[in-house]
Amino acid sequence: MTPQSPPDALRLIRPAEGRLTIGIELPLDNDWSPDRVAQSRAAGLPFGVPDLSRYLELVRQVDAAGFAALWMRDVPVFDPQHFGDAGSVYDPFVNLGFLAGVTQRVALGTAAVVLPLRHPLMVAKAAASADHLSGGRLILGVASGDRPVEYPLMGIDFETRRAAFRDAVGWMRGLWQGRGIPHGDGFVPDLDVLPHPRQERVPMILAGNGRQSPDWIAAQMQGRFVYPGSPERLAMQVADWRGHREALGLDRGVFISALHLDLEAAPDAPFQPFRFGGRAGRHALIAHLRGMATAGLDHLALLLRPSRRPVDEVLDELAQHVLPAI
Repeated sequence: MTPQSPPDALRLIRPAEGRLTIGIELPLDNDWSPDRVAQSRAAGLPFGVPDLSRYLELVRQVDAAGFAALWMRDVPVFDPQHFGDAGSVYDPFVNLGFLAGVTQRVALGTAAVVLPLRHPLMVAKAAASADHLSGGRLILGVASGDRPVEYPLMGIDFETRRAAFRDAVGWMRGLWQGRGIPHGDGFVPDLDVLPHPRQERVPMILAGNGRQSPDWIAAQMQGRFVYPGSPERLAMQVADWRGHREALGLDRGVFISALHLDLEAAPDAPFQPFRFGGRAGRHALIAHLRGMATAGLDHLALLLRPSRRPVDEVLDELAQHVLPAI
């Protein structure tokens, strides 16, 4: 019997040459559409809190439809005055455990866990648990965080997040490599944290720059997740990332971005850009995505919150017409 290769979640989002894979960013709602914003205001509801009433149904639709990944954010504290966005709402590791049980195919990604706000032992254990339960489908996106209000609430100095982030990455890497529990300047070899990940190592990608140098990022991360941008800007970012990886003798890794999408019902509607994304019919969307693939992007996470159409309709059209074309 031929032994199976160990799972590799990055394979789920790596495209064929010249192609692009598509994921979906949670939550699966359209509460940023003009009609839903007006309804929320009339009902006295805060902006940015998603409607999760169809969450399970829509998650299963994404998994069955052929999308490459589901992505979730880490927003510990909802700050309606300064950010107005509750993100994916659920704790990312609780959410990962739930998604591991109700999906079969998609990669499960965090974009991104704010490492300095959690002890690295607990992050390493939670990530390994999610990876084990999902059969090796976890992509651990990490970040240093951009919401200063969260740090003092937890008794942590916001200005120390650069060093804390680096320390946490090294801590988790050492643990997953079987060197024992990091302690002080060394390791305690006769202790372990269970379970072990299904993957040989849980892939880590960096959202933002973590206040780190390009060389450190290229050496320590297997991918980058950057803010939405034009194909021209993405091409420059991709070239910089891959140049640093190549200089270190490493593979190309993966390069990921996002797009906020309002998919028009009219297939020929032109692409109309707005902040972080655009409104378009599927033909213009396909052309835009092909431009991103030409720029070297590997994977794109679509956020459907601005969509004026029902989310299930948008997912169905994307799966039937857009995914096969890119």
